[in-house]
Amino acid sequence: MAMSRLKDLSYEDWIEHLFCHEVRLHGNAWYFDLDAPLWDGSPDETVAHLTRFFENPEPALAYFSDAQIDQGLRYIIDNGAGDLLGAVREPSVPLPDRRRCVSAMRTLYDKLFLPRCMPHLSHLDRVQAGGGPLNLICYMWWDIIPGVTTPHDPHHHAMNEAALGVMRHALSLDSIACQESALHGLGHWANVNVAAIASIIDAYLDARPDLRPELRRYALAARTGCIQ
Repeated sequence: MAMSRLKDLSYEDWIEHLFCHEVRLHGNAWYFDLDAPLWDGSPDETVAHLTRFFENPEPALAYFSDAQIDQGLRYIIDNGAGDLLGAVREPSVPLPDRRRCVSAMRTLYDKLFLPRCMPHLSHLDRVQAGGGPLNLICYMWWDIIPGVTTPHDPHHHAMNEAALGVMRHALSLDSIACQESALHGLGHWANVNVAAIASIIDAYLDARPDLRPELRRYALAARTGCIQ
């Protein structure tokens, strides 16, 4: 059975489409089903919905579990799933709209990851079990996202700066999960702008002399891109 393509959903219906699905104990998520209804709206509409969600996630997510939220977020950012965030890489969308969408992730950190993630370092999971349902997606956020621009985008630098601004903001939050997420992203982006990444991480380390040793070591590794 062929999958169906969804277009022109209201924002409320779009939120239901993203998050109102059972989280299966076994097997793949719903969006990998052969007959799964997948979002196929225009890039402009997708960016508008994403921006509204990122800027005010609390009302949209009030009735969903953390596990459903995790599943929906993966659908948004994973290019092996829905890759809805791919719309911000479309040069046909006006640059101010694209930048606003990416920058709105600051509020997603403030209103979702900060209050809901456990004080747990996910990069230590092999030796330290723990964390909540949203910790891993927070940690992997910038790893899963295949960039917010393309090399041929005339606004390549501006889009990358918007993403780096979000990571810099996440480093300022009183949450080791959010800080670790930003460091993970900066480590993977070290080849984008070596000097900028080093400056951001150096400022973070200088501002937090009492940082946990495990997180300090991770920051130093991220500074040179030596992370997985």
